[in-house]
Amino acid sequence: MNHLSNEQLTSLKKALLERKKELEQHFSQNGEENSLLGDSLRNSTGELSSADNHPADTGTETFERSRDLAINRSLSEELSDIEAALQRMKDGTYGICVVSSQEIPYERLEAVPYTPYAVEHAPPRESFSDRPVEEEVMTAPPAGAGRNRQEHSGRFDDAGAWDAVEDYGSASSPVTPPGQDADKEEI
Repeated sequence: MNHLSNEQLTSLKKALLERKKELEQHFSQNGEENSLLGDSLRNSTGELSSADNHPADTGTETFERSRDLAINRSLSEELSDIEAALQRMKDGTYGICVVSSQEIPYERLEAVPYTPYAVEHAPPRESFSDRPVEEEVMTAPPAGAGRNRQEHSGRFDDAGAWDAVEDYGSASSPVTPPGQDADKEEI
């Protein structure tokens, strides 16, 4: 026997069908555009050659294509998940965790109606900790940045950068080397 009332099931089914319709419209409206994403850069842009374009234009186009492909992949996976949830409704297994056979609370199903998992058994989300190696270099203080650069530990943020260069003065203040009095003038 299902732990969800008929009213709850009807509400969840309606939400699933509405989202399915939105996703199908997305793919049908963008059908020709989506098919070009797999083509070469030259074919998808309609340019005769990419050689005469500025490198930044080519980079922008490549970024846009990568983003569009990732969005389409995500939406396609969501559509598959929705279709699987609708099938579970037909089979009478909707709202039951596929891992533990526990009942999935209605509140979770309201939030993510296509989920086949209870919260405890949901697969871990993709980690975005795979950051570019350049970021490791960017977090280190620049070489020779301030007399006391060894005092700066950990991240070298904007505040730390200002503290490190503040000792050198600014365009509107005279710079007095350490160890000299500002009142004495060298000859």
